[in-house]
Amino acid sequence: MDAKNRFETKVTFALSRLEWLGFLAVSLVLAVQHRTEIRWGVFVLLFAVIDAIGYVPGAIAFRRHPDRPVPRGCYVAYNTMHSLVTAGVLAGAWALFVRPEWALLALPIHLMGDRALFGNSLKPFGVAFEPETSPAFRLFEQKYGPEKDSRGSRVPDAIGAARNSLEDTDAVRT
Repeated sequence: MDAKNRFETKVTFALSRLEWLGFLAVSLVLAVQHRTEIRWGVFVLLFAVIDAIGYVPGAIAFRRHPDRPVPRGCYVAYNTMHSLVTAGVLAGAWALFVRPEWALLALPIHLMGDRALFGNSLKPFGVAFEPETSPAFRLFEQKYGPEKDSRGSRVPDAIGAARNSLEDTDAVRT
């Protein structure tokens, strides 16, 4: 939300996902427009390498020993491979040393899909490798949910406020 409060409510998270969805849509439109120019083997390789290196090892560690923390290296691998910076460096190096090509769209399609469709972003140390709500975040949501103001006081949502306004108008008429 800001540099000193690095957490999001359901509404701000949904708005972020909507932005990622816009980037995903642009990437998909470009892929469809240039589908005959894409080397599909390269596309699949680039799409898969992100999870092969960045997700699969941590997922295996999580499932093998659900009672133990996943090694920090798995978080580092996940965050490295799911970084837009890494994707940019990889795409730049590929374009420079192999050739610029439409198959590179696999990188933003994968990353934007993870963010927009699944809500996945980078993984901080200290939270479960696979999504589960932490008790601290549950408390945050209770205090700062969409129906609360910055002090944690209840405020009506837009629909509730409109409904209350209409009810007040009806009461005045009768």
